[in-house]
Amino acid sequence: MVDFALIVHSETWAGAAAVISALRGPELPPISIEDVREIVPWIPPRALCRVTVESAKGQRVHGICIDCFIPPDRLGGPFLRENLARVREAAAYAIRERARIVSLGGFSSILLEGRMDILPQHPETAFTTGNTLTVALIIRGLERALEFAGRTLGESNVLIVGASGDVGSGCARCLAPRVGKLLLCARNSDRLHRFASEFSGLGVPVEADTDLLNLTPKADVVICAASATGPIGMMRSLPPGAIVCDAGYPKNFPPAFAPPGGAVFFGGLAQASAGIRLDPDLLAVIYPYPLPNVAHACLMEGITLAMERRFEPFSQGRGSITPERVDEIWRIADSHGIGLPPLFNGEGLVSVPRMAQELSS
Repeated sequence: MVDFALIVHSETWAGAAAVISALRGPELPPISIEDVREIVPWIPPRALCRVTVESAKGQRVHGICIDCFIPPDRLGGPFLRENLARVREAAAYAIRERARIVSLGGFSSILLEGRMDILPQHPETAFTTGNTLTVALIIRGLERALEFAGRTLGESNVLIVGASGDVGSGCARCLAPRVGKLLLCARNSDRLHRFASEFSGLGVPVEADTDLLNLTPKADVVICAASATGPIGMMRSLPPGAIVCDAGYPKNFPPAFAPPGGAVFFGGLAQASAGIRLDPDLLAVIYPYPLPNVAHACLMEGITLAMERRFEPFSQGRGSITPERVDEIWRIADSHGIGLPPLFNGEGLVSVPRMAQELSS
């Protein structure tokens, strides 16, 4: 029996090629992207490596990382049934490994939002989307970015893209009492406006719109929690000094399109201060980040719960993330040394400028 299992997949074809080349070993030549595109759709879910994570309290938890090999260009609706079958097979693999708790990483948690019951069930294995810890790390990333910028949430107009999803709605519930104005955007109009009505009694201005470009000129802070690549035009319509937290999967925006005087950073990531070890060592292949011991918070939630010996479905993916649950999982994670890494994006560490200095230069 292992403490946890992590279900992952590659976000890009380059990432998939790196994983396959690492599994083939250094004695064989790297495999081409063209060959990877042909191979990946035929690879069934399988274990990539064993994982050991240290707690700041001194104990260790042991797990397994399972790649469900969803092709990076098949994340859309036409491949829903195929991708669900892959995640179900990966879940069955985790059960066969006798994992006590399983975290759904990346797009797998989006696929199962509100549909956790379609996973295979076993009395000794719990499944969590990991989205509650993801929300906690997004909020703390914004707080740090705003601190660097010399600003506060209370004076910020915060736009949440993907607001009616599990992560987006959790961020909105946590931030609504704390921001100057809440701007909500999602594709489904009825669902979006029903969700926006939750905040009518808080006294904070709330605006909801399915057209992103109606909201971006009014936003100085953006959380991207959508499962689609965002238009570059959105970035160009943001005001100077805007701070963008890209927590989407795949990533919503290229960091090169940061607003003038603003910044784009990756949100929803966690760092284990006492260390993560993979056997074989694929951490830099799976997470080619400029910092050590960093992984998606959705995966770290399962690890955190394993450290606490709480093998339970903490996050179920039904839009039910509350500030109380976010605070609870954050306290648990923090006690084990799992916290917010320095801010970074695809180009490296992020320096968030102070808007007044930038605009006056």
